[in-house]
Amino acid sequence: MTVERLFDELGHFKRFQACLYFAAVFQAVACGIHYLSSVFLVETPNFVCGAPDNITQVLYGNRSGTALADVLPFLAAERDVYVAVRTAAGAQWELGRCRRMLRVDPPPGDFAYEFGGNRTADEEACGPGRFVFDHSQVHQSIVTDWDLVCEAEWMAKMCQPMFMLGVLIGALIFGDIADRIGRVKILMFTSSCQFIFGVMVAFTGNYYWFAAVRFLLAMVSSGYLVVVFVYVTEYTGSKVRTWTSMHVHAAFAMGIMVVALVGYLVRTWWIYQIVLSLCTSPFLFFCWKFPETPFYLMAKGRLKETQALLDRIARCNGLECSLRAEDLLAPEDKSAGDLLESRGDGNKEDGEAPDAQPEKKLSILDLFGSWRMVSRTCTVWAIWFIGSLGYYVFSLGSVNLGGNQYVNLFLAGAVEIPSYLVGCFAMDRVGRKKTCAPSLILAGIACMLIIVVPADIEWLSILLSMTGKFAIAIAFGLIYLYSCELYPTIIRSLAVGSGSMICRLGSVVAPFCVYLAELWTYLPQLIVGILALVIGVLTLLLPETLGQPLTTTLEEAEALGRQDKKKKKISAEDNKDPENGIEMNQQQRF
Repeated sequence: MTVERLFDELGHFKRFQACLYFAAVFQAVACGIHYLSSVFLVETPNFVCGAPDNITQVLYGNRSGTALADVLPFLAAERDVYVAVRTAAGAQWELGRCRRMLRVDPPPGDFAYEFGGNRTADEEACGPGRFVFDHSQVHQSIVTDWDLVCEAEWMAKMCQPMFMLGVLIGALIFGDIADRIGRVKILMFTSSCQFIFGVMVAFTGNYYWFAAVRFLLAMVSSGYLVVVFVYVTEYTGSKVRTWTSMHVHAAFAMGIMVVALVGYLVRTWWIYQIVLSLCTSPFLFFCWKFPETPFYLMAKGRLKETQALLDRIARCNGLECSLRAEDLLAPEDKSAGDLLESRGDGNKEDGEAPDAQPEKKLSILDLFGSWRMVSRTCTVWAIWFIGSLGYYVFSLGSVNLGGNQYVNLFLAGAVEIPSYLVGCFAMDRVGRKKTCAPSLILAGIACMLIIVVPADIEWLSILLSMTGKFAIAIAFGLIYLYSCELYPTIIRSLAVGSGSMICRLGSVVAPFCVYLAELWTYLPQLIVGILALVIGVLTLLLPETLGQPLTTTLEEAEALGRQDKKKKKISAEDNKDPENGIEMNQQQRF
C-alpha cells in the first residue's frame, strides 16, 4: 500500500518519470543492436577454393566468364557445388567449397563444365589464404577476413552461442551487484562499457580477441537490460507498469531494425560495428544525471536522500509533496524503530532506518514446495524457455527465409512493436493466461504451416514467420509480469531470477537450433512449433492473475486458481432456483 501511495501522490507516469523512462529505454536499443549484430558480422558469402595459377576461363553450369567473380554470385547453396576453371598453363581444375581437383588428361582444346575423365586421386585441401569469396554483397565480414569456412566454420558458428553465454553470466552478475551498490551505478557502468567494448570489437585483430571482447560486450549488454527493467519499474506506478515494462522490449526491437538498416548500408564489418556502437552514444552524456530509485534508497536506510528525491519528483511534476520518507517504510520497520527508541537503543544516525529483522533464507527448492507449485514452476520455466528460443530462432533465422535478408530482419523487429501493443491491451482485458496460451499456440501453428508451404512461395513463408514472431513476442514480453504475479513476495525475486536464467539457456540453444536447418530446412520450425503448441496447452492450466492482489505467502500463492473455481461454483449455485434447480434468467434475479 505504501508503494501505491507514493505514486498516487507523485503521479504514476508524469513528467519526471516519463523523462527518466525514455532516457533509460533509449539505451536498451543498444542491447537489441549488439544481441543481433552477429547476423551480418559472421555472414558467409559464396566462396570456392582458389586456383593455383592465373585463371583464363571459368564455367559454372551454363554460365561462363574470365574470372571467378563472374560466376560466384550465382553459386547454389549446396556444399558439393564446384566451378570448372582453365589456367594460363592449360590445366583444368574443379574448384569446390573446401577442395580442388585437377582433371587428368582432358581432351586438347575441349573445356566443358561436365568432365567424364579421371581426376587427381589426391585432393588438395584448401587452407587459410586459399579461398576466393564473392564480394558483390558482402565486402568484408570476419568470415572473409579470417577464412572461417570449411574446417574453421565452427568458429563462426560459435560466435552467437558464446555471446549468449555472456548474456547469461552478465544477467547473474550485474543483477546481484545492482541490489548491493545501486541501480544507477550499474546503468552507468554497463552503458559506458557497451560503447567501449562495442568499438573495441571493430579493432580486434584475430578471432580469439574478437570472441573475448564480444563476450564482455554480451555481459554488460545483458547487465544493462536486466537492471533497466528494475529501474523503470521502480519509477512507474501500477496503472502504467504493464505498458512501461512491455515497451522496454519495443526498444530492443528497434535495435534489431537498426541492425538491418546499418547492415544494408554498410557492408564492411568493422565499419558496421563502429556505426552500431555509435548509435546510442549520446546516452553517455546524460546517464550520469540519473537519480537512484526511491525504493533502493529506502531499502538501504538512506531516508534523507529519499526525502530529497521525493521533493524533486514533486517539483518536476508540478505537485506539492506531503509525503515523508518515514511514512513509506513498512509497518514492521516502523515498529522495530519504535522498539529501539523505547529501549534506548536508537543509536542509528539521524535519517537512517533501523536494521530489518533477520529472515529465513530461501532457496530455489521453495519453488517446488508442493505438487501444485512444482507444476506451476515447470510450466512457467517452459514458457521462459520457449519464449527465448522462439524469439531468437525467428530473429536469427529471418535472414534465411529467402528474398531480401535485410528487409526480413527489419520486419522481424518491426512486427514486435504492434505485438506489444496488442499484448498490453489483451493482458489488461482478457487476462494473462488467456493472452499467453493463445499466443504460444498461434506461434506453433505458424511454424507448422511454414513447413507445408511450397518453397517457391517465399512471401507466404515470410508472412508466416512474421506471424510466429508476432505471437512469440507477446508471450515473451508478458512472462516477466506474469511470473511476478504467480509467486508470493518471499520468493518472487527468486522465481523471476530463475525464470530469467532458463530464458538465457533458451537463447544459448537458439543459434544451434537455427544451424539445424543445414540438416533439414524446416527442422528449427518443427522444434519450435512442437514446443510452442505443447507449452501453450500447458499454460491453460495456470491460474489467472488479472485483478488478483499480489500474494505474500506460499499458502496464498498456492490458493491462486482455487479461489476462481470456488467463485464460479458459488456463482453457479446462486444462479439455480433452490426449489427446482432451474437456472433463472437475468429478469428473475432482479
